[in-house]
Amino acid sequence: MLYKSMSDGFDLIDEPAPPAPAAASRYLDGMNTEQSHAVETTDGPVLVLAGAGTGKTRVLTTRMAHILRQNLAGPGELLAVTFTNKAAREMRDRVAALVGTPVEGWWVGTFHALATRILRRHAEAVGLRSNFTILDSDDQLRLIKQLMAANDIDEKRNPPRVTLGQIQRWKDRGLTPETVPSAELASLCDGQGQDIYAAYQDRLRTVNAADFGDLLMLVVTLFQNNPAVLERYQNQFRYILVDEYQDTNVAQYLWLRLLAQKHRNICCVGDDDQSIYSWRGAEVGNILRFETDFPGATVVRLERNYRSTPNILGAASGLIKKNDGRLGKTLWTEAETGDPVRVRAVWDGEEEARFIGEEIEALHGKGHELAGMAILVRAGFQTREFEERMITLAIPYRVVGGPRFYERQEIRDALAYIRVVLQPDDDLAFERIINTPRRGLGPATLQLMHRLARTERMSLMLAAAHLLNTDEFKPKVRSTLAALIADFQRWRSLLDVMHHPELAATILEESGYTQHWQESKMPEAPGKLDNLKEFVAGLEDFESLAGFVEHVSLVMENDARDDPDKVSIMTLHGAKGLEFDTVFLPGWEEGIFPNQRSLDEHGVSALEEERRLAYVGLTRAKRRAIVSYAANRRIYNQWQSALASRFIDELPHDHIERSASPGLGSSGRGGSGLDDGGATGGGFGFGSGPRMKRPLDSLSYRGPSGLPDRSNKGPSFSVGQRIFHQKFGYGSIISIDGDKLDIAFEKAGDKKVMAGFVETT
Repeated sequence: MLYKSMSDGFDLIDEPAPPAPAAASRYLDGMNTEQSHAVETTDGPVLVLAGAGTGKTRVLTTRMAHILRQNLAGPGELLAVTFTNKAAREMRDRVAALVGTPVEGWWVGTFHALATRILRRHAEAVGLRSNFTILDSDDQLRLIKQLMAANDIDEKRNPPRVTLGQIQRWKDRGLTPETVPSAELASLCDGQGQDIYAAYQDRLRTVNAADFGDLLMLVVTLFQNNPAVLERYQNQFRYILVDEYQDTNVAQYLWLRLLAQKHRNICCVGDDDQSIYSWRGAEVGNILRFETDFPGATVVRLERNYRSTPNILGAASGLIKKNDGRLGKTLWTEAETGDPVRVRAVWDGEEEARFIGEEIEALHGKGHELAGMAILVRAGFQTREFEERMITLAIPYRVVGGPRFYERQEIRDALAYIRVVLQPDDDLAFERIINTPRRGLGPATLQLMHRLARTERMSLMLAAAHLLNTDEFKPKVRSTLAALIADFQRWRSLLDVMHHPELAATILEESGYTQHWQESKMPEAPGKLDNLKEFVAGLEDFESLAGFVEHVSLVMENDARDDPDKVSIMTLHGAKGLEFDTVFLPGWEEGIFPNQRSLDEHGVSALEEERRLAYVGLTRAKRRAIVSYAANRRIYNQWQSALASRFIDELPHDHIERSASPGLGSSGRGGSGLDDGGATGGGFGFGSGPRMKRPLDSLSYRGPSGLPDRSNKGPSFSVGQRIFHQKFGYGSIISIDGDKLDIAFEKAGDKKVMAGFVETT
């Protein structure tokens, strides 16, 4: 009978009706040569390099059925590991259908579910009892806070969530408190990182509990310290199958290696070109060194793609070949050639959103479903402009894998500040941010304010003002609350005299909210700052703060409607494993994609992962892939020239068609397309670190008419000369370096731009 994976083992689920025996006997029919080879090679280690859309799930499930039908192993002797419960259920259902009868005794499930099953049987060997509890994240965080308080560790300087995250990363690498490298301990908890980790593990054992990271790490420890237990499972599992091997972390890798040492019949299916999760512990090196770990391994490359057109595959394959850290394969298909990958140059982000919206409308008008279209962005802050455009065009959409832009915590907080400035009686908004960031205005303070507000039927803000003239508050609370109320009064007085995006930025700065995220050590803090910058930039599209707040309310109401046919908007990371007829890939600019922060922190390895991410994005497309990039970006209310992503130059010309918005020029298929608009100034969204050097394209000069000058010769420039730039306005040339000008703009400040972007006055 069939089972479903549970945290403590398996439970029964309804089993599908088995197919007729004749159908089950044809389970190898329709497989290509490489797929059949991967299925039927059952002796020794096998690595299946399964490119995007090459049928890896079918290979994995058919291999399991083949092993069972050939009586090479029983269900209890076959271990199949996946990353999600959904994949595990699908695997079991498919194999049962292929075998032709329900199967009992499954060892099929996620890494953590299977490890838990083993751990409950041998809990005493690692200091637990079999009925141990698996703590959720809230319980883990509460325990960390208790331990930090007991050791007099300042939570502001050492956020508990950061401490917990570091401990989990150590566990993902199989490191116990005793084996963590000393160099990694110094910066955690004022040098007390090892003590906190050890105390945390000790406390877990005392309360008979384990956290998620323990499930793998403790089983690895169990196997390493108890040879008899390890031998039992080595003997039991005659065959091991692993899905998405490129996403395994060190602890998972160690667990699999220990189990496979007896029979060596381990088959790992994965794609080194789709390893994009290093930030959550995945080690691409696990799949790259498979042949070293298992000498004599058979490597099967699945290269025939059943998803995309030859042009899409050609562009993706040409791009990924630039990576050195890969085993190598080239996708191909027998499908019709299809349209080239379109590379579109636009003037700015607003035009990019407008262009994509028009493309979606045109496709929908031709009968294409919205559910077959997706906009895949590198970072979450990019979704705002596309969400706004979908709303304007009344195109149903959904944000996959996260909240919509205006539902995000930091955006709701920023909106709350603005709402209170506009309407001091907005109690819900005031209550949301009165202690955000922390000001020492806690529940006791709010309780006093609520009591007076209810009694006198007044707003919380007014109640607070009244209470300031009493002795109800302690002196520190009184002074803090008085300062906050004064801030709101001052910001309110600026509504008619300060440009509203500037005022919004001022409110976030002076309230301490921006500084709160700048100083935060939480992994998501940089992304939240990017979202706040995008929030401020978006205000430029409205006449006032009041108009903006009203717009947001209407947007949220509009988004609430239920319509199954929707355009999907998501990050590239969230799109892995999905496919769409049409994929839009916006924001392919240096600093955004590849992400500058990643390059600054991890160098070449980050660049290769960013390129793998681009490969994943392209291979989500079945029929159409449309890449776009802007010559200018408005970042935190400042215009900056942008460089086209190096990944665009790496796309093979034979598989792409380049075009540009009117006024920017177009070179057609295979050409160099829009030339780069200049070097970025290191502003928001682009990072401030040094750029990797790359060739710069030249931009043909455009005269006052906006049309390209076919002679490709612009006017001569001289230092001190006055010029005009369409976005930055008037300025004077400071210095000249070839076709790049350093210009002091009267309103935008110093900028470096290409000569082709300016006009003489």
